[in-house]
Amino acid sequence: MFEMYSLISGSSGNASLVTNGKVHILIDCGTSGRRALELIKQTGISPESLSAVLVTHEHSDHTKGVGIIARRLGLPVYATAGTHNAMDIGRIDDDARVTVKPGTDLEIGGIGIVPFSIPHDAAEPCGYSFMFENTKLTIATDIGHITDGLMDAIRGSQSIILESNHDVDMLRFGEYPYPLKQRILSDIGHLSNETAAEAALELVKSGTEHIMLGHLSDKNNMPEIAKMEVFNKLTDNGVKIDTDVTLQVAERYSVTRFSALDTAGPGISLH
Repeated sequence: MFEMYSLISGSSGNASLVTNGKVHILIDCGTSGRRALELIKQTGISPESLSAVLVTHEHSDHTKGVGIIARRLGLPVYATAGTHNAMDIGRIDDDARVTVKPGTDLEIGGIGIVPFSIPHDAAEPCGYSFMFENTKLTIATDIGHITDGLMDAIRGSQSIILESNHDVDMLRFGEYPYPLKQRILSDIGHLSNETAAEAALELVKSGTEHIMLGHLSDKNNMPEIAKMEVFNKLTDNGVKIDTDVTLQVAERYSVTRFSALDTAGPGISLH
């Protein structure tokens, strides 16, 4: 068993969980410590059995409960040097701070981890890929644009939580102030539905079987719009949803499990 869950996802808070049945790793904790414990329990995993918490970057929708969870459960906190220096999570003992470097592999309890750089307006942000028994799971959100290096890092993932933050027209004509719109649309902002769809197609070509769209804006997106954008891109290129790949959207405030793939189909035939 090698699984990934989205615990919560969106502009209001983000947290995910990776487990191989014995080792359990929390990625980000953008909610209260109490709520995080409730969400973890809903996966059937005891919070006390967590091995570590990994942080992608310092923004509060990813770090709100990191310090509380780390102190309460005695967990090491893994993050880049820039993220460690920038995030405000309260007192953490020096020996509980573990520094990761994008492109440098590490291991926690037999699960291989590869941090990779992401283009986002944070100190030193990163995504994470996880490897166990020849299976690769990836979390790739808070991405301003898709670079060749980023695509190389996430290609070959069996399952991925992929950002699909906003519909460009909803954002442009919405209520956000102009500077915030420009930040989101910038190369260090967030990924649009259209760009997520293009990335999803490339991922399916490399063998990805499960795509979960995440980090949706609550003001500038809707789950059905994000899903339809990717659905159309994939099906227009010969991909059969639920046969070649599962496609779903992470719930904003509750646990989302990856759907099972119907493997009875004929396989992918891209054109």
